[in-house]
Amino acid sequence: MRPGGTTSPGLPATGLALPGTYEPNRGDERELPFRISPQGILDFRGTSGPDIRLSYPRNATVVVAGLPGSGKSTLLHRWSRAATVIDPRKTRTAYEARMPSWLPYAVYRPWARLQHMRWTDREMRGTGPLLIHDCGSRVWMRRWLARRAQHATRPLHMVMLDVGPLEALSGQHARQRFVSRRVFSVHQRGLMKLLVNLNQPDILAELGLTSLVLFDRSSRERATVVGFEAPGPRGPAVADTPARPAGSVDSRQTAGDAR
Repeated sequence: MRPGGTTSPGLPATGLALPGTYEPNRGDERELPFRISPQGILDFRGTSGPDIRLSYPRNATVVVAGLPGSGKSTLLHRWSRAATVIDPRKTRTAYEARMPSWLPYAVYRPWARLQHMRWTDREMRGTGPLLIHDCGSRVWMRRWLARRAQHATRPLHMVMLDVGPLEALSGQHARQRFVSRRVFSVHQRGLMKLLVNLNQPDILAELGLTSLVLFDRSSRERATVVGFEAPGPRGPAVADTPARPAGSVDSRQTAGDAR
């Protein structure tokens, strides 16, 4: 259980203590910074306060992760003026426009995915800031992105929307964009495993990340602005705010929340 938080029914508290976490002071909005240059693990789940501005280096790549329906596309649309957005739905839509309507997407999914990865690789070899839409649940994709970022000497960051499965399913219905129960379960298990592993020493180095920012449903709405105005170091970003001791963190709204 976290300070000031509660544990949701059906999912026990894990008591994860995340090393290197900047955790805003619950109940004191004056302590919540407006502008942050993320470094390490920053957990905004269960917090309240003013809007949050995330500031990254000019050459940063930021992966926006979360379950299908968690609000990744909405957040990326909000941030789209700041950087090039790489969304796999654009590649899928382009392929669907060229293929017969009776042909299932599963038949040409490998080619669409390959084209998406080529697009990502091409943009990675550039110098401008990037925002990448990805669920973040697939180990092979996280490793591929980390390798490409390392090859391009880009700092790689992640923003994870940990809204829980019920909220994500509600988001799918609201947007009328659905994934199968099997696919949803695969993403759910993958993200839960990632979240549980966040208490491991040097986990960000293992993931190839400079920072990982956690938002839930409420704090997601306060992430109004992203900027890439900081100088572009070839490595970790420097935080604008001092790190504070991490409290214990439960998984009351994790992607693996049992339904």
